[in-house]
Amino acid sequence: MAEDGGSAPQSQTLDRGIRILEHLAAVGTPQPIAEIGQALGLHRSITYRLLRTLEDHRLVERDAAGHYWLGLGMAGLARGVRSDLQTAALPRLHALVAELGMTAFLVVRTGDDAVTVASVEPHDTAAHIVYRPGTRHPVDRGAPGLALLMPEPATPGDREALREARRIGWARSHGEVIPGVRSIAAPVLGPDGGARGALAVVFVDESADVQRIGRAVATAAATVAAGLR
Repeated sequence: MAEDGGSAPQSQTLDRGIRILEHLAAVGTPQPIAEIGQALGLHRSITYRLLRTLEDHRLVERDAAGHYWLGLGMAGLARGVRSDLQTAALPRLHALVAELGMTAFLVVRTGDDAVTVASVEPHDTAAHIVYRPGTRHPVDRGAPGLALLMPEPATPGDREALREARRIGWARSHGEVIPGVRSIAAPVLGPDGGARGALAVVFVDESADVQRIGRAVATAAATVAAGLR
């Protein structure tokens, strides 16, 4: 008998496993089993079995303290998502990293979330922010989410940050997804004028030239869009 019971135990188990992955992506730091189970309302033993199964498939991994975080298998799954967009975006992500010395990434919209599907990190800087594929956050928060919303028709309830993004051609945010972290993003427009995705960079330097960064990201996003036409 499956561990979950009920009329459709396989579906319930799958749902719980997906919720674990979503939780780990949302919190952004490795989590102990007890905290994962408590956050999702699951018994410790069920949480442990689900995590071990996910670990077998490399979708989660453990750090030295035995805490769980998203595994490298997530990146493999992400590579299959909207591969034409990723193929076009990767050279521009690498170019942004070389130009700005910041982690650059590609996000797409899935329902009400902005989901990272590709990320490139600098290798010649003293420190940088890690932003893994699979990371997600509400689409109305953070520069990447705002960039995905930029092509949509304006409404009276739009945030000032979104209205500003539409005026200048790129979005920015500070601490909306990760405390203390700044982000700048621009949409990759499709032939219909909608956002196929968005390119973004993350950084912490308060003295960074946001206008220069914004122009660079917007130019990169436009180049990706042109390559998809």
